[in-house]
Amino acid sequence: MTTTRKAAATTTAAKFDGFTEDERAAMKEHAQELKKAARRAPGKAGADGERDVLAKIAEMTDADRALAERIHEIVKSSAPHLTPRLYYGQPAYAKDGKVLLFFQPAQKFKTRYATVGFSDVAALDDGVLWPASFALAGLTAEAEARLAELVRRAAA
Repeated sequence: MTTTRKAAATTTAAKFDGFTEDERAAMKEHAQELKKAARRAPGKAGADGERDVLAKIAEMTDADRALAERIHEIVKSSAPHLTPRLYYGQPAYAKDGKVLLFFQPAQKFKTRYATVGFSDVAALDDGVLWPASFALAGLTAEAEARLAELVRRAAA
């Protein structure tokens, strides 16, 4: 009976790994980002972070890259005090060292749309229920204006 239980436990453990390959890769990227940030001189963090974000954007597929480039421009113009940096291997923007906003391209987890998300640092509170993440299938003038306003509010 003990042999049967061990065999069943081994089979079950082999089927469930906990995280997908993409999720494990994102966690590894995040660990590398933290190590890299710790080695940087405090005065260079902003410039180095921007360079890292722009390099990550350049690696994206055409559709994701177009969205990410425009979001970068919107964030830089709407909240220039935010610091660009990578967050789990994706473009993000921090306030006082804490990630406030991030962009997740559709390609990252093979989804049908990109995502713009806000952390709990963002000042977007609106009663007891408010959106903290937005699906992004494209950018129109209206969507850009709404995103710019959200960034301004979040970064206040």
